[in-house]
Amino acid sequence: MHRLNAWLRRHPMVVDSAWALLVLFFGVLAAVEQDGQRQFLGGLAVALAIPALMVFRRRNPNATTVTAVALGLGQLALNVDPSLSSVGYLVFAYTGAAFGAPWVSRLVVAAGLVAGPLTLWRTESNTSPPDGTSDGDVARLIFSAVLMTTPFILCWAWGRLTRVRRAYLIELEDRAARLERERDAQSKVAVAAERARIARELHDVVAHNVSVMIVQADGAAYVLDNSPQQAKEALGTIASTGRQALVEMRRLLGVLRTAGTAEEYVPQPGVEELPELLEQVRVAGLPVDFASTGDVRELPRGLELTVYRIVQEALTNVRKHGGPGVRAKVAVDFRERDLEVLVEDDGRGSTSEQLVGGADGHGHGLIGMRERVGMVSGSLDIGPRPGGGFRIRAVLPLKAAK
Repeated sequence: MHRLNAWLRRHPMVVDSAWALLVLFFGVLAAVEQDGQRQFLGGLAVALAIPALMVFRRRNPNATTVTAVALGLGQLALNVDPSLSSVGYLVFAYTGAAFGAPWVSRLVVAAGLVAGPLTLWRTESNTSPPDGTSDGDVARLIFSAVLMTTPFILCWAWGRLTRVRRAYLIELEDRAARLERERDAQSKVAVAAERARIARELHDVVAHNVSVMIVQADGAAYVLDNSPQQAKEALGTIASTGRQALVEMRRLLGVLRTAGTAEEYVPQPGVEELPELLEQVRVAGLPVDFASTGDVRELPRGLELTVYRIVQEALTNVRKHGGPGVRAKVAVDFRERDLEVLVEDDGRGSTSEQLVGGADGHGHGLIGMRERVGMVSGSLDIGPRPGGGFRIRAVLPLKAAK
């Protein structure tokens, strides 16, 4: 049934044709029963014209409605009695108000107001009037005129209501589409900004490694003649630092960087700065527990920076959305092939909008996490915590570091 209704909405002429066939049947049946050749031919012409106009009423509402009004006036002028096919005029009262131009809607309401009195006048003029008209007859005529006009006005009002409702739905759909486009645009801007930030930080990491290589190379050249062993150690450090710099450079090339954002080339924070970060958060009023398991070892600077930023942004979200009395826990697990970072809290959690795009009204932290974790080919799990609160779990591979 749902698919049938959807198909009928996409093909309105099918519905209009079905109603037109029904009106055609009763109109022809009424025309056959008319007395006199003029009444028969006139009734047959009206019975054929009204269904034909009904088929195309939504494709050409202005033309069909005006033609229907002219047909009704012609029927009155030619003194053709109303029949069952005249019910089709009510359809055009609705059509002009719902789909027609403003001037067509005004024409329809004017025609509806005079339809009753004109039809009654033509009907009364065909009968032999009495010698006098009593007050009761006048009241009866007025009541009959109002009664015949009312269906036209009701159909016109129904059409106006349909027009207003359709315009309201179109406005809601347009607003929803506009909001969706704005959300997508904001997400793209947030992704671009976060990638630019990552590029700047990785640039600083690579610049720091290159600076170490330069210092070691100068030292090796200085002690090459007097202490070959120290020179050999310096060359080994240069080779190791250079390989790490190449790894970071490959990541850097995969991230877009905004021009004109050069900053001071300083080493970026890493895992060793996490205790200092947690202490700052505790001073700001958020109790945080920290646990580190596994064999702690040196990591590439880019990976250390990713860990630091994930913890930093996760704790920032806890402060924003956790609510009063919230506590957080940070756990870092060094495993053989990967590194797991887990940040949990027992607060009130986060909204679905923040889960989808990170648009919490204060930033796009979750988008930045996804970008950073994806840059190092890791995985990120974000969602509600069993028992209440929120959890962020990132698994970062360590194979590249080896």
